[in-house]
Amino acid sequence: MTEQTNTSIESSLFIKMDDESFLRLSSYVTREYGIKLPKSKLSMLESRLNKKVKSLGMTSYKQFLEYLFSEEGKQAELFHVIDLITTNKTDFFREPDHFKFLSGNFLPDWVQHEQGRQLRIWSAGCSTGEEPYTLLMVMEEFRRRYPQLNYSIHASDVSMRVIQSAFQGIFTMDKIGVVPPEMKRNYFLRSKLQPDLVRVKPEYRKKISYKRINLVDESFGLNCFDYDIIFCRNVLIYFDKATQERIIRKFASHLSRGGLLFIGHSESMMGMDVPFRQLKPTIYQLQ
Repeated sequence: MTEQTNTSIESSLFIKMDDESFLRLSSYVTREYGIKLPKSKLSMLESRLNKKVKSLGMTSYKQFLEYLFSEEGKQAELFHVIDLITTNKTDFFREPDHFKFLSGNFLPDWVQHEQGRQLRIWSAGCSTGEEPYTLLMVMEEFRRRYPQLNYSIHASDVSMRVIQSAFQGIFTMDKIGVVPPEMKRNYFLRSKLQPDLVRVKPEYRKKISYKRINLVDESFGLNCFDYDIIFCRNVLIYFDKATQERIIRKFASHLSRGGLLFIGHSESMMGMDVPFRQLKPTIYQLQ
């Protein structure tokens, strides 16, 4: 069989998304999840959803969406499709200045003035767990010097798939390449059966609690729980400006007085009417 024949067979197996289906799906995702999907994302949607459409024995996106938005489809497949659509890029110690600020500025002041009170941290948009596990390592390393530090870490994402991955705490060796050697020894166990895999030690995995949260929902379902630190980095970029401002205002309602909000370096609160003052680039304090 020639290379040209192979290419034409692969092409015939690829289901193209028509404009009407793209508009219907992108409008739904923006309305329900706040995620912007301009026409430039069409090829991305096709590549992520093609296997799902074919696995259901369907031959067009119109047929697929009719099923997806039916009562049966909403129960069986909708969450799985949203998992496929959402982007989940993350790394350990991503944007390291944030963690340097925590250990060098915020935490020393906290243990001096807030002795006895638990420090509550929320990783909003935790993806596959690199951010909350980085926070855990930062907290644990600080506790080696200041054992009186008491903290809790909560993590959330809109995707159950990545939450389950984060809960498992399994990563490839190259994924933890940026983690300092001593931290690798302290917090990870290498797999005996698959030497390229490591897993966060169980005593540390159990220190993080997880919850599925859609940030555009009216309520986060947190029972007005006040946090001292919220990390929501490189998540807001997927929302329009008005949605970003609404989410940041909701974060403010779940922060304790003087609490911190960390956003991504590609994000900004400029021009927003929100109750925060800037401490450092992308580090804000509730007023």
